[in-house]
Amino acid sequence: MESSNLIPTKKIIERLRYENPWWVSEKIPDVYSQMSKRLYFDLFYPFVIEKDIRRAVVLMGPRRVGKTVMMFHAIQELLEQKINSKKIFFIGIDNPIYVNLGLQEVMILCKEAVKLEDLKDCYVFFDEIQYLKDWERHLKILVDEYPQVKFIVSGSAAAALKWHSTESGAGRFSDFMLPPLTFQEYIHLKKMDHILFDGQIEYGSKSIPYKLPRDIKVLNKAFLHYLNFGGYPEVVLSEKIQSDMGRYVKSDIVDKVLLRDLPSLYGIRDVQELNRFFTYIAYNTGNEFSYEKMSRDSGIPKETLKKYLEYLESAFLIKVLNKVDINAKRLKRVTSFKVYLTNPSLRTALFSPIMETDTEMGYMVETAILSQWMHRENLDLTYARWKAGRGEGEVDLVLVDDKKFKPVWGVEIKWSNRYYDKPLELKSLRSFCESNDLKEALVTTFDQFGKKSIEELALTFLPSAVYAFNIGNFTLKMKSTS
Repeated sequence: MESSNLIPTKKIIERLRYENPWWVSEKIPDVYSQMSKRLYFDLFYPFVIEKDIRRAVVLMGPRRVGKTVMMFHAIQELLEQKINSKKIFFIGIDNPIYVNLGLQEVMILCKEAVKLEDLKDCYVFFDEIQYLKDWERHLKILVDEYPQVKFIVSGSAAAALKWHSTESGAGRFSDFMLPPLTFQEYIHLKKMDHILFDGQIEYGSKSIPYKLPRDIKVLNKAFLHYLNFGGYPEVVLSEKIQSDMGRYVKSDIVDKVLLRDLPSLYGIRDVQELNRFFTYIAYNTGNEFSYEKMSRDSGIPKETLKKYLEYLESAFLIKVLNKVDINAKRLKRVTSFKVYLTNPSLRTALFSPIMETDTEMGYMVETAILSQWMHRENLDLTYARWKAGRGEGEVDLVLVDDKKFKPVWGVEIKWSNRYYDKPLELKSLRSFCESNDLKEALVTTFDQFGKKSIEELALTFLPSAVYAFNIGNFTLKMKSTS
């Protein structure tokens, strides 16, 4: 078969053999096999081997979170399960050699390269699929035409992938979102699991199984490192990259999304304006904004701001949190809201690492804790703020039951022991719980544990690092059993 490409077929087949060394060696390259698997791998792999439902797996997520590595780990697992190595194809769509070739043409070239008679029971991995125009239409055709082939694709432009896969691939694609590292995964990748043990905490009248630190100082030190460098596997494992976070994360993650992915998807003309706007948000992560204030500070019209927020959220760079009042009711008109980075190390990449005594530390801890919750889909997370006399009352994080429209819990996030020492000062949290008939609440601290009761309200105090770790742990367990 002579390809429709300008590059000779022989050269393309040479490239495919290079990308698929297991056709000969029966193993994946050492650079991948030596990397630790992400904890999310055990959730992803069942999608890969699922044969009863005819669907392609679309592995989505922001740049540099380890999607390609996870694909190689899946290939490694298939090889260990004695799947014929010549029936596993990996194609990096971002390589210019495949320009002008459709997915089907490349797949057929793989078949020819290994001299297979047919494609029955093959596993085909397409990496960086967003580089192919109309990829979802091509993939849908392949899923329909090759029912005995399993297709697994990955892509970084979360906006494009989410949008396209829901629009065009209904019933043909299974989405799997791989987010930045949780604090739990960070501890796992750093091989520090031994610093925690299985314990329990008292929450209201219940005892809850909880991972607790053997030494809170050691865990807090790891948490600070996670805040600065913990979002991306490569950064976590490389001191060289940590010393030059600005260049690595900014150029490889932020700039490519802001200067290439989003403009090409949404037709954004003023790329520098979007870049400046994101920098402004990143610096102020965890702050409350209004469209008026944003417009005033940035000089960007309100309607454009709304679009930028939508784009940045769909690209998995930020999370917008809406507000409820003291009765956990949504406001009819959205006037103010909070904006968080999807992982705190993005801020370090754009500015500089923070120390545990810096004033921004409170916002960074809030950002980190919210980013742990973001790994859970379909949670109606909000924050509460309301007028209280001459001042205002606020609760940092509130989960609303989206069916009953009532709060399930409220959490006050702090990087200090102040309220552990003076729980009576938690006036906003107490007022909120009283208004919503909540009998228990959680307050995070710097390093203090304990339970204190004020009238009918039972308060559980936990260090922020412990709380962040356990959100990730519970999320993973819940996803494993669902």
